[in-house]
Amino acid sequence: MNHQTPAPDITVDGTGLLCVTLLLRLRGEIDGAEPGTVVQVIATDPAAPLDLPAWCHMTGHHYLGPVPGQGPDRYALRLAAEPTPTRRDAPWHQNE
Repeated sequence: MNHQTPAPDITVDGTGLLCVTLLLRLRGEIDGAEPGTVVQVIATDPAAPLDLPAWCHMTGHHYLGPVPGQGPDRYALRLAAEPTPTRRDAPWHQNE
């Protein structure tokens, strides 16, 4: 990861949420955001360091990694121009 993480355009607070609920909140927060938008996600679920990069890989968003100097629970991603669509009710599944 680049140690020069850009300042976030959107911050999604998922403190206390399991990744399933976190992804639902993240999906809602980024809906309609411009490509290139930098999103910081606050995620306390121990699975977040695995689930967030996997979700980014599936959707085409760019996982930027943990945010240096912001504590252990902040992660950054940059929204893709043409992400793979996911189900609104289950953003961990691609649209069929």
